[in-house]
Amino acid sequence: MIETINLLLFGQKRKIRIYLPADYYVMGKRYPVIYMHDGQNVFDSEEAIGGVSLELHDYLAENKVELMVVAIDQNPEERLNEYCPWRDGEFCSRVLGKRSTTGGKGKEYVEFIVNELKPLIDEKYRTDKNETYMAGISLGALITTYAACTYPYIFKRIAGVSSAFYRNQEELEEMLKAADLTEVEKIYLDCGIKEVPEEERISELFLQSNKAIHEMIKQKGIKAEVKLVDGALHNYQSFKKRIPDVFTYLLS
Repeated sequence: MIETINLLLFGQKRKIRIYLPADYYVMGKRYPVIYMHDGQNVFDSEEAIGGVSLELHDYLAENKVELMVVAIDQNPEERLNEYCPWRDGEFCSRVLGKRSTTGGKGKEYVEFIVNELKPLIDEKYRTDKNETYMAGISLGALITTYAACTYPYIFKRIAGVSSAFYRNQEELEEMLKAADLTEVEKIYLDCGIKEVPEEERISELFLQSNKAIHEMIKQKGIKAEVKLVDGALHNYQSFKKRIPDVFTYLLS
């Protein structure tokens, strides 16, 4: 079952999609909650940007996963700004081949989740307030990792698929060096060996970016699965195939 609510985010109405397990209105138990970005692409492919979604509700229902999902729709015009805590850095310029000045609203976006959305969800639904997770794809993985560094006592398990860390590479590395992640229980991160096969230079830099973050995560001594995936392309057909691995690890 998927319910929707609308909240103001950056002064505009934003749709929030909430997946409830099949037994939610039958049983009286509480459920862990995972917050996800790019909400249009989490459930229904008919509404998905690009026409392909993760169809996550089908996977969760078929496998009887007792988990709530709160998926926040993206604003397509502001995605680059909202999912990047900082302005694009020098590494980003190398990847794009030009200077970029997007980004910088990610801090406010995460604070909206922590200070407005999560309290509302915890009040309205039977959540396990102490079991709050987050997952994202591409730039969604960047903002997820930032959220874990900023609020490790809230987002105890995180996942990032085909992580676009490169936009804020320098700042994220500095944050990871200083971050105390001892309260984070599990981290899943993956990256394709050639995410964009028609652009070899971009694929190599994308991989270099992920390897650097993966190594820093390993050095933190956290329970983490960091994977380089052969044949994993930067599109939803590929992302969808990895969903079973992501959730099997995250929820085990």
